[in-house]
Amino acid sequence: MSEHTQPKPVIAKRYWLIMATFLLSVLLYVDRACISAAKESVVETFHLTDKQFGWIGSAFALGYALCQVPAGLLADRFGPRLLLTSVVSIWSLFMALTGKAWNYLSMLVFRFLFGAGEAGAFPGIARASFSWIPMAERGAVNGINFSGSRLGAALAMPVVAWMIVQVGWRWSFGILAGLGFVFSIIWYLWFRNDPAEHPRITKEELNFILENRQKGDREGEKHKLSAAVLFSSKNMWLAMFQYFASNFTFYFCLVWAFSYLKETFGLDMKQTGFLAALPFLGGAAGNWVSGWMIDRIYRKGHWQLSRRIPAILGFGLATAGLGVFIFMDNPYIAVSFLTLAIFGADMTLSPSWSACIDIGKKHAGMVSGTMNMAGNIGSVVTSLAFPYLAAWTGSAKPYFVLAALLNILAIGAWLLIKSDKSLEEY
Repeated sequence: MSEHTQPKPVIAKRYWLIMATFLLSVLLYVDRACISAAKESVVETFHLTDKQFGWIGSAFALGYALCQVPAGLLADRFGPRLLLTSVVSIWSLFMALTGKAWNYLSMLVFRFLFGAGEAGAFPGIARASFSWIPMAERGAVNGINFSGSRLGAALAMPVVAWMIVQVGWRWSFGILAGLGFVFSIIWYLWFRNDPAEHPRITKEELNFILENRQKGDREGEKHKLSAAVLFSSKNMWLAMFQYFASNFTFYFCLVWAFSYLKETFGLDMKQTGFLAALPFLGGAAGNWVSGWMIDRIYRKGHWQLSRRIPAILGFGLATAGLGVFIFMDNPYIAVSFLTLAIFGADMTLSPSWSACIDIGKKHAGMVSGTMNMAGNIGSVVTSLAFPYLAAWTGSAKPYFVLAALLNILAIGAWLLIKSDKSLEEY
């Protein structure tokens, strides 16, 4: 080697990208989950009922769901650099405004718009992954990114609860909004939509990415993805249904677990914050395990099974965990099985998003956004189903039974999904 040869970078540029999207996922869910830790303070401030608080959670999920497809379309058209800069700034603005809400109606409006702002995050990440991440690394990268979201939610429970005690819930929301604005600036300055456009990537890494990433269809590069093609695809509908089921299980933890555990087992804020964080840590572990399984199976030459096996195993564990959770009287044992359920539910995320990138290719943002839209309709339903079912039946158990049944049906969906087939083919 010549003494004038430039040294190779210690960390490859795509690994910096993974770190950035991981941190974005952490921030995304800290901001999203803090409403759960703030429930008691928000309810007291505005004199709300549980059903009204359920509508606050539903308003966020509805805004998030409705803007998934437009956000995915924008990610494909303008690229994740501009999209993610914009959406992080937008949701941070409405995060700050949530802390300035003056009544129940304003809270509903701000949470809806906050959800709409967050909608572009994962479709943007998916589109960035298509351009930057080699096929054999896709499962692990998706697992890392989604584990960030679960670690963010876990962090939110005790940390936001502490912040609320120290500075109040309104200032807590404002502080978190400031972190979002900082991230959006750094992202715009550093990221490029395609690795070939990055001024500091090495030739070796660029060639490796270009040779090993998934190739886009030429037709897909020339033409827009039509709604007719998108919604005539069996793959698309199956992906949407199974993601609905996954979110129906997970979203309980995001909106209701903190208050449910506190009230059901008579815990204080500190105990509740600790226990409510555990399912999210289980979810992070589920994402890591699933991502590792996907890449290991894929490298053995089994593309379709690399998506199917982790997802089916995950939905099976989610069903089992929920089935036992509802019969436990001890809070620690109950949370252990709830953690198992979320571990399983989150094992389904990496195969879901990997499959969307597989079948969407150059339209990965649009396809993943459509799936995420359906999933977050599940979140809308969860926010309302939990308090309303409890009011109608006098018990929380019917909600968990319904979630378990959906998970069983999702196993059937994955037996039919063909991630090695394009939207036009299946």
